[in-house]
Amino acid sequence: MDVRVGDVLTMRKPHPCGERKFKVIRVGMDFKLVCCGCGHEIMSPRSRIEKNIKNITRSEEND
Repeated sequence: MDVRVGDVLTMRKPHPCGERKFKVIRVGMDFKLVCCGCGHEIMSPRSRIEKNIKNITRSEEND
């Protein structure tokens, strides 16, 4: 799956604050994401994140 730094991921399950969108800060074996609702940073294995992605929104800067 092609996920880049700066992308906004819409996940299948919401964060406890209720937001489903996360911005990608770091990509590698793990993803580091920031919740677009409350600003909480999470780090999770790539396999778990890729399984739960519903939609990827690219920013204009990444093209």
